[in-house]
Amino acid sequence: MGGVRYSGLRPASRAASARARASSKKSGTRCEVALARALRRLGLAPEADVASLPGRPDLAFSERRLAVFCDGDFWHGRHLARRLKRLAAGHNAGYWVEKIRANVARDRRHRRRLEAAGWTVLRFWETDILRDPAPAATEVARAVRGRNRRAPPQRVRSCARKASTVSSSTRLASFRREK
Repeated sequence: MGGVRYSGLRPASRAASARARASSKKSGTRCEVALARALRRLGLAPEADVASLPGRPDLAFSERRLAVFCDGDFWHGRHLARRLKRLAAGHNAGYWVEKIRANVARDRRHRRRLEAAGWTVLRFWETDILRDPAPAATEVARAVRGRNRRAPPQRVRSCARKASTVSSSTRLASFRREK
């Protein structure tokens, strides 16, 4: 569980928890591979699974201080309000609701740490990348190519908005950029 403690909450069983963790690939997922392939077609070569940075970005361009995350819809809370409502009605509800909320909060902490260090953070939803990686790759390419190496970090404009609160269900469009 990455060190997070859920007071009074436990997985259904140790075996179930181990199976869930094992089935959730940490790097080299289909969406990461698809986005990296689309970026290579655009002439870009991202670093993959950068463990030295907060949040361990899926892809990064260190010289441009750009971190890219390919977030799974379930684990990172896409359509959060709807997801939490469904989880609350399911088995071991308290655990799962808290787990997804903690993941969303952790993503925000990592984003703030990266931005405080001068990095630009782009986040994309797994299903949007799998549907068509080209729009995400184009957005990443704009961010990489549009920045002067010596210029101070700039925020990349995106055509989407992200919810600013955990309980909001208004995460829009395929690009998930955080404020």
